[in-house]
Amino acid sequence: MKYQLEADGIMLDFGARRILADVYMKCEKGKITGLLGRNGQGKTCLINIIYGTLPALSKSVRFNGRPIYEAFKRPDLITYLPQFHFIPGFLTLQRVFTDFTLDYAAFCAHFPEFKQPVHTRISELSGGQRRLIEVYVVLMSPSHFSMLDEPFSQLMPLYIERLQVLLKEEKERKGFLISDHLFQQVTDIADQVYVLSNGKTHLIKELSDLERLQYAKRY
Repeated sequence: MKYQLEADGIMLDFGARRILADVYMKCEKGKITGLLGRNGQGKTCLINIIYGTLPALSKSVRFNGRPIYEAFKRPDLITYLPQFHFIPGFLTLQRVFTDFTLDYAAFCAHFPEFKQPVHTRISELSGGQRRLIEVYVVLMSPSHFSMLDEPFSQLMPLYIERLQVLLKEEKERKGFLISDHLFQQVTDIADQVYVLSNGKTHLIKELSDLERLQYAKRY
């Protein structure tokens, strides 16, 4: 079955400043959708509005044409990786993988350099290791869509490459929305890319559009 996640009609103000005004975005199962934009353009705000954790002046978020108001209550539909750490530091790796119904051995097969005992607490990991775990459990979740905000932050290049491979494999069973300041790592794997600029989303047809929208001068 084909699944679609759409968002439009979104308006958001912070004080006298209009942050989002003319937004349309569509994500589909089988596709990686990139969301790019300079700092302060509202990418994280848009993702949180879609997820239902940030109120907006107006919004329309739909799953297969049906409105969704509090997506955060429907992990079967949408899962979300925030920019901040969300897994409590006192949990062990074993507990995390058990809670998310995932196989730690399978994770280690993808990332053999990780080399951490299963009883290691999350707080004992480096920032990059902790981020890798968080990205992995959301990426591998059984939801129809996963939204990843800065998934490559703090990660060494080898881990980023392995995650890119996993994302391309896992898109066969779900859809992804990815926002990251490492835009080349996003455009390398994305099937479609939106740029958020001056409160509006622009669907990119050519990489040269990134320069036209003053997002990137080199690509």
